[in-house]
Amino acid sequence: MNVGDTRSWSRTFTAEDIALFATLSGDEGEHHLVPDANGRVMAHGLLTATLPTKIGGDLNLIAREMVFRFHRPVFVGDTIECLVTLTSTEPGDGFVSVTSDWKCTNQHGKEVMSGTGSGIIRQAIS
Repeated sequence: MNVGDTRSWSRTFTAEDIALFATLSGDEGEHHLVPDANGRVMAHGLLTATLPTKIGGDLNLIAREMVFRFHRPVFVGDTIECLVTLTSTEPGDGFVSVTSDWKCTNQHGKEVMSGTGSGIIRQAIS
């Protein structure tokens, strides 16, 4: 990837995703398990944060720092698209340091999360 390049990924969160994440993370807050007055169950913020980390994983990125800003809740059935933009690269000894920005929007075009991150991608040894 070059500076300015983008990658995107989207997924629809299910009740099963949220229940599994609650068990795995230990975060069993009532708002993640019991429907609210509108019948909605809220996804964990860090479950939503798996969208940019999935893209980082596709690049074999080893994260060094990640900053998340949560703008609005995500509920069962919401489809979230994450757009990650590479903002800088710097060659190192056997790796490339990278930074990125990301923005996640729901199916209504509303921003649910944004953030930044930095890390390294190891270069293949020949």
